[in-house]
Amino acid sequence: MAKYVDGFVLPVPKKNLPAYRRMAAKAGRVWREHGALAFAECVGDDMKIKGMFSFPSLVKPKPGEAVLFSFIVFKSRAHRDRVNAKVMKDKRLANMTHTKSMPFDVKRMAYGGFKSLVDL
Repeated sequence: MAKYVDGFVLPVPKKNLPAYRRMAAKAGRVWREHGALAFAECVGDDMKIKGMFSFPSLVKPKPGEAVLFSFIVFKSRAHRDRVNAKVMKDKRLANMTHTKSMPFDVKRMAYGGFKSLVDL
């Protein structure tokens, strides 16, 4: 069954990683409760591959920032739209949507929705 994935790449100040982890864990639980199949937050580790365009090249981290790759898996785009509509109305995330309270710069986050091409 083909799936749909929302993907994110963003720089987060390393000093803010504990706050980001708490925020992401809370958000992940909400997404899963509303039907997301999977939710993952990953911190860059092996980011300098010779001859490859890197995630850091995409978000241009400043000194002291980590690069995160995050994704949420859904059954389909329509399923994603239904789940996200519920998540956006969930009061548990209301205080997270204010950009001043975010532990990262929302304007520097890259995002996209992806149709599954290979799903093993």
